Amino acid sequence: MMFKKITTLVATAALSACLVSGAAIAGGPMTIKFSHVVAENTPKGQMANKFKDLVAERLGGKIQVEVFPNSQLFGDNKVLEAMLLGDVQMAAPALSKFSRYTKKLQIFDLPFLFRDMAAVEKFQNSAKGDELLASLQKKGLVGLGYLHNGLKQLSSSQPLTVPADADGLKFRIMSSDVLAAQFKAVNATPLKKPFSEVFTLLQTKAIDGQENTWSNIFSKKFFEVQPYITESNHGLLDYMIVTSKEFWMSVPEADRAIVKKSLDEAIAFGNEVALKKSQDDRQKIVASKRSEIITLDDAQRNQWVEVMKPVWEEFEKEIGKDMIDAAYKSNM
Repeated sequence: MMFKKITTLVATAALSACLVSGAAIAGGPMTIKFSHVVAENTPKGQMANKFKDLVAERLGGKIQVEVFPNSQLFGDNKVLEAMLLGDVQMAAPALSKFSRYTKKLQIFDLPFLFRDMAAVEKFQNSAKGDELLASLQKKGLVGLGYLHNGLKQLSSSQPLTVPADADGLKFRIMSSDVLAAQFKAVNATPLKKPFSEVFTLLQTKAIDGQENTWSNIFSKKFFEVQPYITESNHGLLDYMIVTSKEFWMSVPEADRAIVKKSLDEAIAFGNEVALKKSQDDRQKIVASKRSEIITLDDAQRNQWVEVMKPVWEEFEKEIGKDMIDAAYKSNM
């Protein structure tokens, strides 16, 4: 659906864009530099490499994809600026990284909005999900698809069973106003810190806890320095595959269709990898016996929901009530 919307822009694309693409192809294959910040063995890394292989197989001499993992080119905080300058053509930042370009994507940071990943998929594949992908176009960016990491859990130096247990504790968060409001709702202190510093902050007890997916908690060894993990599934950590509007429209229409098809297949592959990794890494944490996993019953979970749900209303004007309502209905 999103691809159909994007292709309608061809009629209004500048002639210069067509000339640029023609010149690029005349001088050799058009290059798509795909920048991301994680290792190649992660779901995101495997997705990017799958995309590279599919494009090579289908468009060999016309378009080639070069993947740059581990922030070799840019970190997520700089990559969108670089993309608008033409220094990189694709990236997959966390959804919270887009707040400077649109406030609507804050919807994915709202606590307890999605019951499970099936609800996330249902919403992202809907017309409203496509609308969010298109919400960056006024800023010169085009959303091409969503890639999963998974639902977030709460780890802490002490057991978190009900909201009152978080009172006074310090939690690391990504740079997100919604996530800050989420922890303030339970009288905790949110601290915006780089992901690379989290292990040391936990180890030195400079912070009391953090929120993350099972795969991040395992791969970064947070479970080794956090005695408790509450299986809250309270939030979402996903990414958006994005490109610049200028570059996307410079790709010949027939080739663009093949690139998009290849990307869709690579994303589906990456999401399967992410789901399996999340399940496997949770079991590895259980097996390690380094961290106790706390499972909430319905009554306990409802307490967290009731305390954090007012955050939805706080950001309703920026996101849109219709968008939040549509996301919530995806649980049904």
